[in-house]
Amino acid sequence: MDATSGVSSAAATSQNGVYALKKANEIQADSVTQLLNSVAAPQSPQYNNPPQLGNKVDIKV
Repeated sequence: MDATSGVSSAAATSQNGVYALKKANEIQADSVTQLLNSVAAPQSPQYNNPPQLGNKVDIKV
């Protein structure tokens, strides 16, 4: 009886560990998804060049 209960206890502990790991991964994935969705999309820069500049080469330093 001792060996059987020891094996079943180890199996239950292992199953609990796997369950906890899966739940932790789900929570982390939800957190990452939420963070990525909260980031604003980058806006393209708008330049105020005079009309004669930037006709051939536009370099910003």
